[in-house]
Amino acid sequence: MATYDLIVIGAGALGTFHAYHAAKAGQRVLLLEKDQYPVGATVRNFGQVVPSGLAGPWFDYGRRSLEIYRDIQQQTDLTVRANGTVYIASDTDEWTLANELHDQYTRIGYPSELLSKAQCLTKYPTLQPDYVVGGLYFPDELSVEPEQMVHRLIAFIQQKYGVEYRPGSAVIDCQSNYSGAIVSLANRQRFQAGRVIICSGHEVRLLFPDVLADANLIVSKLQMLLVEPVAGVNLPGNILTGLTIRRYESFQGCPSYASITKPERLAELQKWGIHILFKQAADGSFIVGDSHEYADAARADDLGYHTQDYINELMLNEARRIVTFPLLVKKTWAGFYSQTKAEIFEHDIDENIRIVTGIGGKGMSSGAGYAEASIRQWLGVTA
Repeated sequence: MATYDLIVIGAGALGTFHAYHAAKAGQRVLLLEKDQYPVGATVRNFGQVVPSGLAGPWFDYGRRSLEIYRDIQQQTDLTVRANGTVYIASDTDEWTLANELHDQYTRIGYPSELLSKAQCLTKYPTLQPDYVVGGLYFPDELSVEPEQMVHRLIAFIQQKYGVEYRPGSAVIDCQSNYSGAIVSLANRQRFQAGRVIICSGHEVRLLFPDVLADANLIVSKLQMLLVEPVAGVNLPGNILTGLTIRRYESFQGCPSYASITKPERLAELQKWGIHILFKQAADGSFIVGDSHEYADAARADDLGYHTQDYINELMLNEARRIVTFPLLVKKTWAGFYSQTKAEIFEHDIDENIRIVTGIGGKGMSSGAGYAEASIRQWLGVTA
């Protein structure tokens, strides 16, 4: 039976970055993925690395994640593009919050720039002039291709650090023993490791369901759209909008947030957790979204596998208020991620087995930095 220092269960961004940091620190690592390749939240998102929208330690993890992405990108192509992030304010309340957040980040030395309406329209000429009041730009933030990044990261850690990767390996049991922990697969293969970390995303039924049932985990269902490329249209970086300003944690910490108005026009959009983001993919298409519906993790099936045309139309109608180019939908999909009010669920089954899940929508922006701190703390190694 093969033996490892660490087995990581789940090859999404969170699990793969744990494997990366452990292997970089000299650990012998096995990375297991139940599907033939990762198909969860890591590949169904925008591919935006935006610490600016996070608060507290998650901003710090996100800032560190930018450094990690850049470091790996210098060694292999993770599809990282350094085109920054802009938040487009559409009214005076949103513009006030943008100014306040700019002031906060200036005080801590995180680069940002306020853009006038004219500057926004010059930099992003396909924005609707009537929508734009001003913008808050973060030059250091990054974009990746979500359907490619984690696959390239897995290939990199295999090649450079000797991580063993086994897709199509559904783990059905994990138990501590005299020398660490033993992991059993559905095909009856077994592996031994000193430690096991379970990064199971929104899958809460296969391993330790009793623990996860008491974790107060919520599953969020997101609807997203892929829009056809338009000749001559270039929308670089991460484009976030007024509804995002009204939603993201960093803006909620601004002095004026509690007193902003809530226009009736936005009520139906906010009922479905809609905020409009754009990210142009490398092939010229655009990812547009998204919405949020919620259910207890144990009842995640109640969210359904379908997408609702009504929600898609709400998003498209709002997106047409923001950009001038035609939005011709190529495909739609639903993404799912788990989250918890405690920001992330960390639970030690015992000294050898740890569960880490429920990072919510922060995985792409802050997962790399969080995983580094997690490995350092749990394994006592320097990644």
